[in-house]
Amino acid sequence: MKKKYRFSLNNKKVWVAGHTGMVGSAILKRLSREKCKILTIGQSYLDLTNQTKTENWIKRNKPDVVFIAAARVGGILANSNNQSEFLYDNLMIQNNIIKASADNNVKKLIFLGSSCIYPKISSQPIDEKQLMRGPLEDTNEGYALAKIAGLKLCSYLYKEKKKDFISLMPTNLYGPGDNYDLQSSHVMGALINKIVNAKINNRDEIEIWGTGIARREFLHVKDVADAACFLAKNYSSAEPINIGTSKDISIIELANAIAKIVKWKGKFNLNRKMPDGMLLKRLNIKKLKKLGWKPKVTLDMGLKRTIKEFVKINKK
Repeated sequence: MKKKYRFSLNNKKVWVAGHTGMVGSAILKRLSREKCKILTIGQSYLDLTNQTKTENWIKRNKPDVVFIAAARVGGILANSNNQSEFLYDNLMIQNNIIKASADNNVKKLIFLGSSCIYPKISSQPIDEKQLMRGPLEDTNEGYALAKIAGLKLCSYLYKEKKKDFISLMPTNLYGPGDNYDLQSSHVMGALINKIVNAKINNRDEIEIWGTGIARREFLHVKDVADAACFLAKNYSSAEPINIGTSKDISIIELANAIAKIVKWKGKFNLNRKMPDGMLLKRLNIKKLKKLGWKPKVTLDMGLKRTIKEFVKINKK
């Protein structure tokens, strides 16, 4: 009988790269429950796109475990208008960390990818085997290519150098620390911003990009942080693993759910000139469930918490 894989975080020096972002800060909070020493370094002190500085920091601080939550991220507009920057910056950040970690005896590395790595036409729900089986969604191709490159680098190092570097593919994330800027946010942040402010300012109409029929899966950031720590301790493979809920909701249904919580009774105007992105994206999480993990935060619960945070921020 094959021995069950176990990796302990006890007494390990754990670096969370990107600790001030939505995902990184959630991982940091989750790690506070582990008996480990946490390492962080601010963006103003370490430019992760600089190979030499990243290498020197890792060599000097000697982390045992690395979580890569550092990335340049944005919504459909920011992604489609800045493909070269999203590709270059993410390649540099992740590859510098991965290579330096491999060269400096990091025992475990957890690379946070994205569900956008999968082809725009995929069998639903999307399992890990569909990677690179078709063209990517045009609007975020640059970002997706960078994430695929990071995933593959981890996979090659696992196979060739016996490095315990794993890749996690989370679905669309939301929660505390999200970006609510209308020019650069993802759909969840943008909708919360628009609907809450429509309620506050007594507006009776707001615009939604696209047709409203595109369906997305949403995972609360608290759950992805918990899954990342769980997988650090219980997963070792050259193959990526999906993290999600495997439940989807249309954009117009999401907008109505937010409006109901906020108690806004206005009208949604659909701007069909704006792109929908993939019409359906839902992950197959059988591998994750088989290991014994499942999400705990329901969409309704997560929306209420996130809206409450946005209202608090909005008042400042």
